[in-house]
Amino acid sequence: MEEKVRLSDIAYELGLSTAAVSYVLHGKTGMVSERTAIRVRRALEERGYLPRAAEVLLAENPAKIVGVVINAHEKYESHVLEDAFIASALNALSAETAGRGLQMMVRAVNAIDEIISFATMWNLEGLVLIGFCGADYKRLRENVRIPFAVYDACGVIAERVCAVNIDDRHGGFQLGEYFRLCGHKRVLCLSDNDVDMDMERWRGFREGFGSGAEFMMIPMRKAERMTFYRENLSQIRSFSAVFAVSDYYAVDLIHFLQSSGVDVPGEISVAGFDDTPLCGMVYPSLTSVRQDNAERARAALDAIRKFRAGEPVEPVITLSTSLVIRDSTRAV
Repeated sequence: MEEKVRLSDIAYELGLSTAAVSYVLHGKTGMVSERTAIRVRRALEERGYLPRAAEVLLAENPAKIVGVVINAHEKYESHVLEDAFIASALNALSAETAGRGLQMMVRAVNAIDEIISFATMWNLEGLVLIGFCGADYKRLRENVRIPFAVYDACGVIAERVCAVNIDDRHGGFQLGEYFRLCGHKRVLCLSDNDVDMDMERWRGFREGFGSGAEFMMIPMRKAERMTFYRENLSQIRSFSAVFAVSDYYAVDLIHFLQSSGVDVPGEISVAGFDDTPLCGMVYPSLTSVRQDNAERARAALDAIRKFRAGEPVEPVITLSTSLVIRDSTRAV
């Protein structure tokens, strides 16, 4: 019977203390140098080291595990798993993993080092990552060897990484064209940033609408955003339609406008993006650009399976979007 690898064995091989190896395993990388952390992670992965908790879980449940990691960005204000888009994505991934006889393990993290520790600690088939940036993905690729699929990444990232994106630009274009055909003359796009997918949505929106489309940056934090809206209400009311780059921000805006005595859509039409369940939870129901989370989950898990089987995988997969028109918008 093969002898189990012990933490002390790995420490001895690397000429390190057991404490140093333990620090890396548990994400306390500030206690060691970056070079040492990389050496330890590689050794842990190569030797197939599993902590006791992982051994027990795998013994009790032999099903294979896919890790799903979400960036707990500050804009979620410690409620990332309650966000409608994140919850919808997790729901689709849960159904897809179950249908394939896989287990799904979810983590919300604040730093890339936490993902590295997570990937090292568990014997994962692969990772699905949501909400990180290109530099994070590249660093992760340098430190772990299991395949992973990522949501909303711009361009090719690295070997054995598949970006599963949606056509953000065309989604924005559809909404801009819709507002133009509805007779709107001045429209506004709201976003908390001007990069990556949100910028693509804005560019598509501007292309679909033409001149008369403007962009406004809004604060990420709700309290600051409400103050911003109050201070800029007269400017916002000068537009007959507003496109918020997420359903969350669109619903947020509708509530603010209604509390300020502005009729939606009588005075201002409002639309969002993602077509999450929030769209039916607000009055009037929200017009939105739909992305298919079930299709995205299938594409991500297909990519991981193909990576594991040594089959070719497209480095970037782009899925289509569609406009869903509801009561929060109207023709003028």
